[in-house]
Amino acid sequence: MDEMLTTRQVAKYLNVNEKMIYSLIADKGLPASKVTGKWLFPLELVRQWVENGTQNFPEQGKLPPYHGLVLISGVDDLLLDTLVSTFNLKHSEHMALYGLAGSLGGLNALKKNLCHIACFRSTDEHGDIGASFMDKEMSQAPAVVNLCHREQGLIIQKNNPLKISSVQDLSQKGVTIVNHRLGTGARELLDQELERFGMGRGIIHGYENCVSRHMDAGLAILNGNAHAAPGTRSVANLLGLDFISLNWERFDLFVNKDNFFDQGVQLFLAMLKGKVIQRTADKLGGYDLSMTGKMVYPETANDDEQ
Repeated sequence: MDEMLTTRQVAKYLNVNEKMIYSLIADKGLPASKVTGKWLFPLELVRQWVENGTQNFPEQGKLPPYHGLVLISGVDDLLLDTLVSTFNLKHSEHMALYGLAGSLGGLNALKKNLCHIACFRSTDEHGDIGASFMDKEMSQAPAVVNLCHREQGLIIQKNNPLKISSVQDLSQKGVTIVNHRLGTGARELLDQELERFGMGRGIIHGYENCVSRHMDAGLAILNGNAHAAPGTRSVANLLGLDFISLNWERFDLFVNKDNFFDQGVQLFLAMLKGKVIQRTADKLGGYDLSMTGKMVYPETANDDEQ
């Protein structure tokens, strides 16, 4: 279970006065979420916030010279799974290894030089969340290449027997959900919707029951262990479940600049323009590849002209 701290608890944890906490939220970006008028603080994100603000932090070493392994970390996604599997089948002298860590976990891994590529999702078309992270947290901004846009929402039971039509219906008696872990886009989207409707997390049965992958959430619904879960349309389609769309999000690959031209990294990025990704997106649904393979940052002269 992910621990949430109250204002008093986080003040004690940071060894400051409670009144100072509100200034830290407004001026220093202390991670916090307001639920039914009260602030709650995810302990793991508070720890990351403290770490990111550390002065004179020991410099992280560079990744070792490329020797056939492409290390990828970040967001869970079916299209990305297909690319990793295809890469390993197609290029026998190379191997892509993927570590599931969520959006912020992937960027932190890239920051610490633990991976070549971080997979990051943003509900902002302009990727301001990722750009902010690059500006504040990374000494050298990575290259950013678009993987796709994907549709996020609620995965629900086939034929929707409980007549769920929005996040508001998740508070109905008899409705159980499965959730995603802190630091993931699906969890963030659900929290945003709950806040938009003024709903507390405590009234959602199953809110603290967390899984690691979108597929795990979908299987919990398919097996009758839950009625709904935040997730992607692609998983709902693959499992024959129903889906309520909430938004489209941009999904980018943040690439360590020092390793951008490593052979394996370039071979992986080349797959963004291949037939496999297009066939898979068409089959699964819930994807838009109109920007796929485009260099989002730094923008090229050709992109500016288009």
